Amino acid sequence: MIDSNIGYISAINGTLINIKGLEGSTRIHDLIKISNHNILGEVIHKYSDHVVAQCFESTINVKLREEVIDLQEPLSMELAPGLIANIFDGIQRPLEMIFKNTGVGELSRGIEFPSLSRNKKWHFKPMSKINDLLNGGDIIGTVQETLSIEHKILVPPNASGILCYIAEEGDYKIEDNLYILKKDDKEVSYSMIQKWPINIKRPFVHRINPYEPLITGIRVIDLLFPIAKGGTVAIPGGFGTGKTILQHSIAKWCNADVIVYIGCGEPGNEIADILKQFIETIDPKSGQILFDRVVFIANTSNMPVSAREASLFSGITIAEYYRDMGYDVAVLADSTSRWAESLREISGLLEEMPAEEGYPAYLPSRLSSFYERAGVVQNSGKNRSKEESTGSITILGTISPPAGDFSEPVTAITKRLVQTFWALDPKLAYLKHYPAINWLNSYSNYAEYISEWWSKKDINWDDIELNWFECRREINEILSKENDLKYLTQLAGEKNLPLNQQLILYIANMIKNGFLIQSAFDDIDKFTDYKKLLGFIKILLLLYYKGLEVVEKGLIFEDVVDEDLINEILRIGSSIPDKDFRKIEEIKEKILTQLTI
Repeated sequence: MIDSNIGYISAINGTLINIKGLEGSTRIHDLIKISNHNILGEVIHKYSDHVVAQCFESTINVKLREEVIDLQEPLSMELAPGLIANIFDGIQRPLEMIFKNTGVGELSRGIEFPSLSRNKKWHFKPMSKINDLLNGGDIIGTVQETLSIEHKILVPPNASGILCYIAEEGDYKIEDNLYILKKDDKEVSYSMIQKWPINIKRPFVHRINPYEPLITGIRVIDLLFPIAKGGTVAIPGGFGTGKTILQHSIAKWCNADVIVYIGCGEPGNEIADILKQFIETIDPKSGQILFDRVVFIANTSNMPVSAREASLFSGITIAEYYRDMGYDVAVLADSTSRWAESLREISGLLEEMPAEEGYPAYLPSRLSSFYERAGVVQNSGKNRSKEESTGSITILGTISPPAGDFSEPVTAITKRLVQTFWALDPKLAYLKHYPAINWLNSYSNYAEYISEWWSKKDINWDDIELNWFECRREINEILSKENDLKYLTQLAGEKNLPLNQQLILYIANMIKNGFLIQSAFDDIDKFTDYKKLLGFIKILLLLYYKGLEVVEKGLIFEDVVDEDLINEILRIGSSIPDKDFRKIEEIKEKILTQLTI
């Protein structure tokens, strides 16, 4: 009798292979292995007389009629302690472990290592007690994964039962039997490790509307184009517009608990540089290295495109695992353009009918299936206090449109899927205006959701009674008016405009060169907390309103205000630390003194 789990190669086309003999048993997304070369692949099409699989490695020297084994399981992530501060490729091969064991700085074809160490011991502290009724997602105990992250050992999503055994506090390997659940007179033993298919969402109770901002410390984002925890962001920009620096700043300073960085098809030197920065950067929250709360997926441009295509979903599956623990997770995908190029290449090998610019017709659905896994959710399990647990996943995806063309398919499709759009402008980058986020082409749909959070943090100055939402609206209006006036200015000259319009141009220039511009390398300016941000923007608006009173009396604003005061306001970002808010209040008093007529 022929083993139904074994087939043979009938055709080879690049990284795609046709397999005969498995069409009756295998399923879409099942893994296969080419026996002679130990090459993994994934079934992507199934026909009556053969199946088509994409290989995660090169098929050079693979021959027809070679044996293929159906592993009868989809590509899944191993989820257990050891994910944080680790580096994986797109199919979760542990790159650091492979390097330490082989001493070679590249992946040999067919190399096979467990994703997580089977020998390392973790100190387990039990949380549940014998006879507790447990369901999927409930906490069994905890492990201190890094100095920054406490790893919560969860009951697998589809498991439940009465706890009839739990290990005592002590050191255990991830495969050691840790607890036993009894259900319908059947006992099942569980360890720390669980596996989850990358193409299936982990279950939760229901979604919750976003209500809290992801504070980035970047003023133009936190005021004008905010991102909520559980939100989605597209960051399109051409070469040199600062995508990588922006993502690194957000990873370092944002108020997420865990960062999942997906280097999807980026050049190896860029991936290495980002990894080096994560390892050398001190986390301002914990004082430990930033890498202690980062999961790093490195799928460089010289790796096979099939593994690149899987990397996005590998990363989001790991993010969902930490979300289920009650953490806020930020997923940084760099870049989705190169991920889409891998789809285009595989689609070309399949000889599918191409859509716009050669991308497959299913590109929108594949992108959507990634971004829709963001959100704030009520988790299935309870927290350590046996109360409802919530967690969030925020997705920030960079896009590298050719020649900076935002009308190309990946950018245009992503723009329809996300709620926040940070358009990086090469003209601003050329002028060294960073972050180079264009305030006219960018937008955010989260302002109303998070306005209540900002209202609770308001500084409440009697001299300017505007909350965060109103400040945001006023700044947008000033910048819009300035844009409307630029053509008139070119024709008539700024000095020939009415005094109130001259004031708009003056204040808009201060907003752009004082508030919106920010250095990621300045010790003070690299991060602005919410209190300093509110104080800074209210200073600018107070100056504007007092200036209107001045010009209404027929006076020229520049003749009344002291130039030293203007320079002091412009330097607030880089000269006043977050904790020294008193100095901002002193500037406010100076404005009131000089401009009260």
